[in-house]
Amino acid sequence: SQRRCTRASGRTMEVLSPYCPSYAPFFGFMGAALALVFGNMGAAYGTWKSAVGLATIANLPSKNVQTEMVMKSIMPVILSGVCGIFGLIIAVIISSSMEGGANKYSLFSGYAHLGAGLTVGLSNLATGLALGMAGEIGVQDSARQPKLYIGMVLIWSFGSALGLYGLIVALIIAVKPGTELCGCLINDATGLIECNN
Repeated sequence: SQRRCTRASGRTMEVLSPYCPSYAPFFGFMGAALALVFGNMGAAYGTWKSAVGLATIANLPSKNVQTEMVMKSIMPVILSGVCGIFGLIIAVIISSSMEGGANKYSLFSGYAHLGAGLTVGLSNLATGLALGMAGEIGVQDSARQPKLYIGMVLIWSFGSALGLYGLIVALIIAVKPGTELCGCLINDATGLIECNN
């Protein structure tokens, strides 16, 4: 099969592999976008709810609130911010591995990048929801009873681990190579797909 064919106008046209259509990059771009959007949604929700819990400490009598407890209560806010960072990491990896042009980006890569983006995005959205709910109540209760703080830290740590699991799986999915499929073309004589590599 030929990689180039000639139109009636005399211009040559690139023959596209059936595995590398022109719309394949759409899935990769969606994966990068969804990784960042869902990760930032989780970070925003977790930060908001945890900050609300931190702000309600002001309603407690000042003699019952320890100064260092206020600083310790910022921990769920910090852990929530990490959700957005995980989404950013995968979005950068996906976008840097994308290539424009004919027969450069396969559907395999597009689907892998979409799956990676959804994996890290939804995992960190779940993390943000968990940290937001546990952070709001945990900050308030640990300010009233400082002995609860160690238990709250363990809950926040296991909640934030969900986002890390999503990042690890997304990294494995996002680096799967699929560009060799772009060397597979349809043989006009037999109608079969032949791969040159």
